[in-house]
Amino acid sequence: MEKMKNSFVLEKLTVKVFPDRVAMGQAAGRAVASKMEEMLKKKDLTMVFASAPSQNEFLEELSKNRGVDWKRVTAFHLDEYVGLPGAAPQDFGQYLRKRLFDKVRPGKIHYLNGMAKDPEAECDRYAALLKDHPLDIACIGIGENGHLAFNDPPVADFNDPRLVKVVELDLASRQQQVHDGCFKDIESVPQKAITLTLPVILSATFIFCMVPGPTKAEAVKKSLEGPISTNCPASILKKHEKATLFLDQDSAKGIFDLRAQIGDLRRS
Repeated sequence: MEKMKNSFVLEKLTVKVFPDRVAMGQAAGRAVASKMEEMLKKKDLTMVFASAPSQNEFLEELSKNRGVDWKRVTAFHLDEYVGLPGAAPQDFGQYLRKRLFDKVRPGKIHYLNGMAKDPEAECDRYAALLKDHPLDIACIGIGENGHLAFNDPPVADFNDPRLVKVVELDLASRQQQVHDGCFKDIESVPQKAITLTLPVILSATFIFCMVPGPTKAEAVKKSLEGPISTNCPASILKKHEKATLFLDQDSAKGIFDLRAQIGDLRRS
């Protein structure tokens, strides 16, 4: 394992740790904006975004960047609840609209429709769009159970034949939505969702993964210290050539005896 003051490389994954979630989000936002500017010198971009409170600080910083030509960006999002009206505040498309898209105005936005009469047909529609627009950058998070998008351990498949699929949400995923304050109780959380699968997420040329907060510490520990397994889907990030994981001290507190590895970041 190669290590630096507040950064180390584990297998192929670069891990960066920051004093708090604001510093983490700002650093991630600047890193993504810089990569976008670099890539836009050569081509138009296709990006996909996660929708969760863990992304708030990152998206706020990214939305402030004025050096990116967003008109040349095609945007997707990772997942969506089935049967939740688009006007609901918990709707993931609505979240990205308010937090990012209405501010930066991408050239094209492709939304998942969780209210589609035929969710399987909606999966096929979105998959066709993704085939036509290979992902350049994926901006993602990790769930409390180690999921990426809604690829929970019971349904995660590193060799999934589908690009987009309907899934039954794991209880841990549904409970996380309550922990995050998105729903008042578990009964209010939808039981199904549409999600991009692991192969399409991992097909992105660059992956930026933002994971702050104490409730994510165990998932981060399993992702980094445990074996690569669908029991913790995020563990597969260690195999991606150009992935960066952004943590704060709360989410990183369980890994590799943090103080011994990278010192007291509050003084760095």
